[in-house]
Amino acid sequence: MGDVLQFVAVISSIAIVCVGSYASIKATNRIWGKDKHATPRELDEVRQRLEQLQQSMDSVAIEVERISEGQRFTTKLLSERADADPLRVAAKSSSR
Repeated sequence: MGDVLQFVAVISSIAIVCVGSYASIKATNRIWGKDKHATPRELDEVRQRLEQLQQSMDSVAIEVERISEGQRFTTKLLSERADADPLRVAAKSSSR
């Protein structure tokens, strides 16, 4: 019987903490004015910023793809050069 009472006490404590936390968060938001809804003008501003962010991310993705293509091309050229004449490549690198 003692285990059941202990379990009920723990569950009750958890419920009280959750309800108290929720109430204090709501009160804090109301005091600081964060409980109001966004106006259509604010939503339009957010929408424009998100569109700009999306365009910027697309531009960055294109540039990264260009960089990776250049890197693949350079790697291909270097591997072909090394496969063609390894002694000449070694001689050039040691003479530097």
